[in-house]
Amino acid sequence: MSTVKGKRFTLKGVLDGLRSSVSTPPKAEMEIEESLRSEHFQVCKTVRHGFPFQPTAVAFDPVQHILAIGTKSGSLRILGRPGVDCHCVHDSDAAIIQILFLVNEGALVTVCSDDSLHLWNYRQKRPEIVHSLKFQRERITFCHRPFQSKWLYIGTERGNVHIVNIESFILSGYVINWNKAIELSRKTHPGPVVHLSDNPIDASKLLIGFESGTIVLWDLKNKIAETRYSSPEALRSIAWHHEGKQFMCSHSDGSLTTWGLKPTPKPMNSMFPHAKLGKDGKPDPCKPITKVDWKSIRNGEPLVIFSGGMSYDRAGRTPSITVMNGRSTTVLEMEHNVVDFVVLCETPWSNDFQDPYAIVVLLQNDLVVVDLTSPGYPCFENPYPMDLHESPVTACQYYADCPPDLIPAFYSVGSKQKKTGFTEKQGWPVQGGEWPTLACSYPEIIITGHADGSLKFWDASAVTLQVLYKLKTAKIFEKPKKTPESQDDDPFAIQMIYMCSESRLLCVAGASHCMLFKFSKQEANLDIPFLETSIVYEIYDDLDSPEYDYPKPSLGLVTQTSGSMGSYSSNTSDSAKSDHTTSVKVKTGSRKWSAGYQPDLVCVLTWVDGEPPGNITSILVNSTYGLMAFGNESGLAIIDFMQRTCLLNLGTPDLYGSMDPYQRAPRSPRGKKPQNAEGVGQNSEESKSPTTDQINGVCMSPTSLKQKKPHPELKRTKSQGTTRAKIQKAQSFASMEEHANGGDKSDGVSFSRSRSSSMSSLENVSKEAIQSLMFADSYTRKTGREDNFTCPCLWVGTSLGSVIVIVLNLPPTGEQRLTQPVIVSPSGTIFRLKGAILAMSFLDCNGVLIPSVSETWKESPQRENRDSNEKALKNSNIGIQRQMSLSNKPRISPTSSTEMSDRQFVIICSEKQGRVMSLPSQTCAYKVKITETSFVVRAEVVAVRDSVCLMCYVANGHIMAFSLPSLKPILDVDFLPLTDYRVARTFCFSNSGHALYLCSPTEVQKITYSADISETLNDMLGDLFLACETPDAPKQGFFKNLFSGGPSTLDREELFGENSGKASKGLAKHVPGSGLQHLQAQSGAIGGEIARARMALVERGEKIGDLDDKSAQMLSQAESFAQAAHQIMSRYKDKKWYQF
Repeated sequence: MSTVKGKRFTLKGVLDGLRSSVSTPPKAEMEIEESLRSEHFQVCKTVRHGFPFQPTAVAFDPVQHILAIGTKSGSLRILGRPGVDCHCVHDSDAAIIQILFLVNEGALVTVCSDDSLHLWNYRQKRPEIVHSLKFQRERITFCHRPFQSKWLYIGTERGNVHIVNIESFILSGYVINWNKAIELSRKTHPGPVVHLSDNPIDASKLLIGFESGTIVLWDLKNKIAETRYSSPEALRSIAWHHEGKQFMCSHSDGSLTTWGLKPTPKPMNSMFPHAKLGKDGKPDPCKPITKVDWKSIRNGEPLVIFSGGMSYDRAGRTPSITVMNGRSTTVLEMEHNVVDFVVLCETPWSNDFQDPYAIVVLLQNDLVVVDLTSPGYPCFENPYPMDLHESPVTACQYYADCPPDLIPAFYSVGSKQKKTGFTEKQGWPVQGGEWPTLACSYPEIIITGHADGSLKFWDASAVTLQVLYKLKTAKIFEKPKKTPESQDDDPFAIQMIYMCSESRLLCVAGASHCMLFKFSKQEANLDIPFLETSIVYEIYDDLDSPEYDYPKPSLGLVTQTSGSMGSYSSNTSDSAKSDHTTSVKVKTGSRKWSAGYQPDLVCVLTWVDGEPPGNITSILVNSTYGLMAFGNESGLAIIDFMQRTCLLNLGTPDLYGSMDPYQRAPRSPRGKKPQNAEGVGQNSEESKSPTTDQINGVCMSPTSLKQKKPHPELKRTKSQGTTRAKIQKAQSFASMEEHANGGDKSDGVSFSRSRSSSMSSLENVSKEAIQSLMFADSYTRKTGREDNFTCPCLWVGTSLGSVIVIVLNLPPTGEQRLTQPVIVSPSGTIFRLKGAILAMSFLDCNGVLIPSVSETWKESPQRENRDSNEKALKNSNIGIQRQMSLSNKPRISPTSSTEMSDRQFVIICSEKQGRVMSLPSQTCAYKVKITETSFVVRAEVVAVRDSVCLMCYVANGHIMAFSLPSLKPILDVDFLPLTDYRVARTFCFSNSGHALYLCSPTEVQKITYSADISETLNDMLGDLFLACETPDAPKQGFFKNLFSGGPSTLDREELFGENSGKASKGLAKHVPGSGLQHLQAQSGAIGGEIARARMALVERGEKIGDLDDKSAQMLSQAESFAQAAHQIMSRYKDKKWYQF
């Protein structure tokens, strides 16, 4: 029996030894340790920059020097010194119609269009609502809060005035009804309350202004109307003189009237500041004066400041602010409509000389601050990024943790672009709050593209946003001729932006043109080189016939003006004329370009058959390869910007070659006869496209064939009479429908994106746009000894979910790179996913992100012409130095495919799926279904916490994160539903947990998905409230008090408190805010601490009392002992020793 057992044991050992001896290739992905966890992610909004969209109200705290702006959507922006910027939102989207500061108390009240009041506490860095009061039966029209009062006056549409306690937000029983305020003889309603204010020297007198022009001075103590005034014109606003004896009114007819306290049938003074006398001697009609303010100066004439009032003629159409100082009148013209304005004064006391020093003018699209202390009233230079929308933002890119020398470089060239004409007075008037001096650990840059073709570079480090540099690309092109047929109002609008932060190459695309810029710190005179090309694929109607056997287009057959020589065309005479038609035309001749980004090459797509080319959908540039690639709705173009030549311009179906999985639908309604390749180039040598030639079935640059001619590829020629079908417009994100399911034998290879939920590879497709591009040194083939190493490639992702790999054969560096051709050939590698391809990236075998190969920026000699530029490139020897994480590893020795281990991962993300493919085996290592019912809007592989992950923004509002390479979900948060195409166009992820999007046409919202940033965000934000002393009340002189009686006091608590009774039930509903709960929790905690301290104090007192009793007891015992000792001493004092 023991022998049998021994044999069994030996057999098992032999089998174990055999298993261990078998060489199993290790899976690199199983050895990769992923450090990212769910607790490392948290999505929250950080800061909002730009101009508040659709502003409605503005207010200023003269002691804290804080500015508040309300908007139509209910958002509130609180601004202090540069860097102090806070954005708050109400629970509802109701517009803010008025803002009232509780001066120097760290609070403000917002009045909303849904008849609600909200008390905000901004003593903390993130303001919160403490109280809310919702009126149920009356609409709020105007509110007023006297300085240092805890009672708020509320005027309503019915003409009544209610009073609210600000501390408790409870209505007082004191009500001023409209029928008691007006004269008994009046038979009509006076209209809504448009103004409320108390007399500067007598708080018991409340001035009530009604819309009809009726004005009432109400005696609060006696509850009667002391004085009534009547104006025939509708009332807009009222302003008191600081002495409290006069007030000025603005009216809808453009007039200003001045009234005294004594009742008079007519005003003391009436004038039309901007009226012009007509032929009949009467003043011409004027626009309403929407607001007037009357400010006194201690050593000068008072200032009357108002908005509107201009005549209705052409000169009066410009919005303006008027400043009247004595007899001089200054009209300050504004670029946009005036929403509101507030005058900044030295004192918060209304009965003192105000001494105004500035006017904050809130315009429809700008914020202007006027300096009242300088001659001519110049403006202050605005330190806030309020000009983000100077031209509408059409594209956006965000680069966090970029090279530290970028921001100084952009600032140095942008400092020469400073605008002039601002006041010489130093110091921005809004100086409230305090910004923490925490140094940002890494720089952040935002690039915005605009409708006028300009780009702005912003320093977005920490929580600030400052403009660094502005680039105008429209200077490259001729001004477009406006014709009735022209539909594009913004032909230069920026659609896409790509910047290589290491080499500082900038690639920018419009709808049908792509521009390459190089950064230089020197001025240069440049003649801008440009290429005109087209990207087209078309087939004729005969292909619908099942009997017709048509040849498959080949990737190697390329011309400059058509999709391929295998595409079929007719030789019509009118089509040749359309080849030079472009949406934009590049200016010819040498021009001076200032330091900064200077144009290096411009590529323009030509029209096809009288139709504009498809919009450019993807761009990419690589400084190491010297190549630029861009795709549109029809196909792909690859440009060698070092040799100024087009290497490839093909329709997307041609990229597949014979591996096209789709049956292409005909693009033209008219039949076309096939034409062989020889028939395309029947014209003269000049008309033949010199940019590409077919050499052994691959695409290569022509310099090897035409080296004698100096760069003939710069001369674009007419096409060979090819006729192309119409290019359909790309579908927007909003109209994207369900995508198809499909698959093949390879795991993770499925398709496709289509317009129909039932689309398959057997059905007709009309177009396939290029959605994603990626240059990389990667493996291109699955098998083959000679290809078992990396080489430069271009990975192309399409709208139908295909990923096509194109091999780039680059000449050696130096002079050969400028003279020898770049060979472009297909690799035969195709992956297919479900949905359009959005992002591609590469990891090495350790799961480390492989950065794009790039050169470090170096200043090139001044480029005066093409020859000197070539010489500079040769002499400088800016060779191709590939900086890859795999460069230090030896090439894999040629082995069979079974022994070959994977060395790379390629991450591919589509609108529906995510895939991680192992290279060179081309097997699917991991896969994930991101969404089934929605689609991914934006995807990016980003670096977070010394690791990498895949971030996705889904149209249903979810922000998702997947660890790499395993694609395990580590974040899924419902954050922002896609309701606006603007968000889809501008949403972008960046490194270190940052992202942003354009939340309105004028504002950019930064968000974070990093838990570390979310936790430290409060420390990065500025303090809005700083404790400071309120200025003392003005001292009244002896004679002034003697004759005027001095300012009277009013006990509002006695009038409006509990003695006034209770307010009408159902008039308003009190809603405690989240800030109140926070304060209650704080007060509860403080109360608990006080109670504990009191108990400890009582216990200490009791112990001290016990100790005192014990001390007293010991003292009495000591005294009795002393007395006993004294008695004994007295008894034996006179006795001898022998008498004891």
